[in-house]
Amino acid sequence: MVKIGDIELPDFPLLLAPMEDVSDPPFRALCKEEGADVVYTEFISSEGLIRDAAKSTMKLDIYEKERPVGIQIFGAVLESMLRSVEIVEASGPDIIDINFGCPVKKVVSKGAGAGILKDIDLMVSLTEAMVKHTKLPVTVKTRLGWDEDSIKIVEVAERLQDVGCAAISIHGRTRAQLYKGNANWAPIAEVKNNQRMHIPVFGNGDVTTPEDAMRMRDEYGLDGCMIGRAAIGNPWFFNQVKHFFNTGEHMKLPTMEQRVSAARRHLQMSLDWKGEKLGVFETRRHYTNYFKGIRDFKDYRIKMVTTDDSAGVFDVLDEVALKFKDYQFD
Repeated sequence: MVKIGDIELPDFPLLLAPMEDVSDPPFRALCKEEGADVVYTEFISSEGLIRDAAKSTMKLDIYEKERPVGIQIFGAVLESMLRSVEIVEASGPDIIDINFGCPVKKVVSKGAGAGILKDIDLMVSLTEAMVKHTKLPVTVKTRLGWDEDSIKIVEVAERLQDVGCAAISIHGRTRAQLYKGNANWAPIAEVKNNQRMHIPVFGNGDVTTPEDAMRMRDEYGLDGCMIGRAAIGNPWFFNQVKHFFNTGEHMKLPTMEQRVSAARRHLQMSLDWKGEKLGVFETRRHYTNYFKGIRDFKDYRIKMVTTDDSAGVFDVLDEVALKFKDYQFD
């Protein structure tokens, strides 16, 4: 059993990574149904929260059925981070997660996200202050370091643990790499193998198959796996991993009926949550993966991502269900 604070999770839990404009309530709900053990929100700006910015406060919405759920925040100013903790806590999550890993320039330039990897003392002091400011477990998501020459993740993780961090998720790249090259899990294993570490250490980066997750568990000895891009348009990935763990065999790929049903539900939940315009627009990024690799599908995919009204998208999905009802997935 793995524990984050008092939250009990199964052995080697699978966590849905916080992804900007992806990990919203509809997507998290689908992933939870399909085996995700913990889900995290998109990252939320602490400055946006304290200004009551609509885009930031909307991201605080959570469904009961997605618990345990963590709300992730980012920032580099102590006063703003502490105030945002109070706002987040009031929305009732199970976990507060701090983003110390986002490599995007607009975040890094403010000293937040992976930008804080240039100032480890600030990273530790912010975490300590936030831990003291809430009764909820505080977790951290970060990267190996700023660049290859500044990887001190073993020391960093230990220091974060010592000030009360309840779990740490580590992406196996530096900030300098962005998302290029291959994720390096070896330093994450060094964190886990540090005899002073007793909090869960979760791996992240390049887990795209059930075999990848098994390697992270068996070869690298990590406590769990945080899954990001592999789940986009493929919420079944979590159960595919668990099936592989249990049987050593790959689960049958979702049928066309299951794909269309998931896409319809995803769109409808997005409409209910965001309204017509945003609901249609922000679900588009998932369709390519829902229907990935299907022969002669290009025209339908183009219709899905260019149709501006939900009724039109639902009509395309109906067409797809009929046209490809007997499609056999390899």
